[in-house]
Amino acid sequence: MNVLGIGSDIVECPRIGKMIETHGEAFLRRVYTEREIRHCHTRKHAIEAFAGYWAAKEAILRALGARRRDGVSWTQVEIRQTSGGRPEVRFGGEARQIIRERGVRDVHVAISHCRTYATAYAMALGAASPATAQRGEDAADD
Repeated sequence: MNVLGIGSDIVECPRIGKMIETHGEAFLRRVYTEREIRHCHTRKHAIEAFAGYWAAKEAILRALGARRRDGVSWTQVEIRQTSGGRPEVRFGGEARQIIRERGVRDVHVAISHCRTYATAYAMALGAASPATAQRGEDAADD
C-alpha cells in the first residue's frame, strides 16, 4: 500500500461542548451520524468523544485533500468502533466518490482525548503506483 495523504487535527473539547450547548440537536445532526451520536452519548465523557470524532473527521478530510466546499458534508464521513475498539472509517455520498477518484483503498485513523483537547491523525492508503513499486524493487536490488 502507498500513503496517499496524511492529516491531523486538534480541537478544544470545551469548544465542542459549547457548540452542543448552544445549538443542540441541530449541531449534532449536522456534524455526526445517528450511529456516532448514539455511540458518543454512551461514553462516560461524551463531550470528549464528540470532540474526538470532530478531530477525526477533520484529519480524514485533510488526508484525502478534500474540503467541505467540494460537496462533502460532515455526515458523509462516519467513524465506527470495531469490536476491538479500533476506529474505522465509512464513507458515503461525495466523500465516497472522492476516495474512488483518488484511488484510496483504506483510511486509518487514531483518536485521543483528555478533558481539554481531542486530537486525531489519519492516513489515506492506496495501491502502490507502478513508479513506486519500481523504486521499491530498485532499493531491494542494492
